[in-house]
Amino acid sequence: MFLSIILFIIISAAGIGFFSYNIWKIRYNIGLGKDVDRSGNRKERIKTMILVAFGQKKMFSRPVPAILHFCLYFAFVITQVELLEIFADGILGEHRMFSESLGGFYTFAISFIEILSVLAFVSTIAFLARRNLLKLPRLKMKEMIGWPTQDANLILIFELVLLVCIFTMNGTDEVLYNRGESHAFHGSSGSFGFSVSCLIGPLFFDGMSTDGLLIAERIGWWGHLIMVLGFLNYLPYSKHFHILLAFPNTYYSNLEKKGKFDNMESVTAEVKLMMDPTADPYAAPAADAPPPSSFGAKDVSDLTWKNLMDAYTCTECGRCTSSCPANLTGKLLSPRKIMMSTRDRMVEIGEAKRKNGKEFEDGKSLLGDYISEEELWACTSCNACVDECPVNIDPLSIIIDLRRYLVMEESKVPSELTGMLTNIENNGAPWQFSQNDRLNWANEE
Repeated sequence: MFLSIILFIIISAAGIGFFSYNIWKIRYNIGLGKDVDRSGNRKERIKTMILVAFGQKKMFSRPVPAILHFCLYFAFVITQVELLEIFADGILGEHRMFSESLGGFYTFAISFIEILSVLAFVSTIAFLARRNLLKLPRLKMKEMIGWPTQDANLILIFELVLLVCIFTMNGTDEVLYNRGESHAFHGSSGSFGFSVSCLIGPLFFDGMSTDGLLIAERIGWWGHLIMVLGFLNYLPYSKHFHILLAFPNTYYSNLEKKGKFDNMESVTAEVKLMMDPTADPYAAPAADAPPPSSFGAKDVSDLTWKNLMDAYTCTECGRCTSSCPANLTGKLLSPRKIMMSTRDRMVEIGEAKRKNGKEFEDGKSLLGDYISEEELWACTSCNACVDECPVNIDPLSIIIDLRRYLVMEESKVPSELTGMLTNIENNGAPWQFSQNDRLNWANEE
């Protein structure tokens, strides 16, 4: 028993410690972004988080996957209650230590968890079928080839193994209790009466010897623990990290109306200076003035920390891309791919900066090496991707900042837009006639 406790503590400490290290790395990577204030309007932010992250409000625009996902999500949250008992048992060398003190409520709680686990099992099978048998178009796009698809399948397989461990643990314990050989109530017989285990336990395990049942129960118990810790440490490398980041990401959502773009402070200051009749246009900047900042974004360090948190939170569900009018008409743009590329670049440069110092540059950038100009100029700025995202990710803000850099730093504009911009500059309108002529039509008879 003492050896078991020591082994439990070592495995748990190693799993939690490695997870904490990965969280530190992710926080470092997100910290590469520029600061942005998202602290105001706390009540509205909490409301948004509860509705969107906890209540999954935006998921239900597509009812079938929404119901399946809700079953899986709710089961994941509630089953962690049973994990608390496993940790208590492991540290103290007990077994089902809450069963006697909680009595009937304990049976109800485990039974409820088992029902949710069955729903999660069905949902997991359905999601595997949707990805691999039905092959939904939005799950088979170019950016999903290779690791993204493998990642999605792998996490679903993890779920199945975890559920098998849970029912192995409870089912064998049910049969052992019937025989008076349970770890929890050795010498006493009866039935736990768990809603699912009382049925599948005798069905699958009644033919096993008592020694075999004891071994199988321990395999289920340790398997449950190891799968949870393994799952926890896999999350930072997976798109399923949204399980944890969905809550802070929705809390720090942009609460402004969709379509409202932020003005760049540096540009606003220059315009105000130009409009000020008392300002000296030839005045030199103050000696202690900071160097002028670049316009827009070229790499992840030019984006905000919220943009980078969005990238880590992306579920790769493809709802944004499947509703994007540019993508639907055959353009290269995929909002999902924008987020995936941002995350890939952030992980790459973050790792390099941790090893070589924050000033290290590898000669690559998000713009050009990960996201092409063709993708950016295909965007119609319609906000369909923003509206569809179930966790309030904003791909459009990244696209706009990358386009700002192209226009204002590199003077790269598609030829179709050059004439329009020239007309705006010269005529104050996108058309090839002056402002004085714009209302001539009103005087026509």
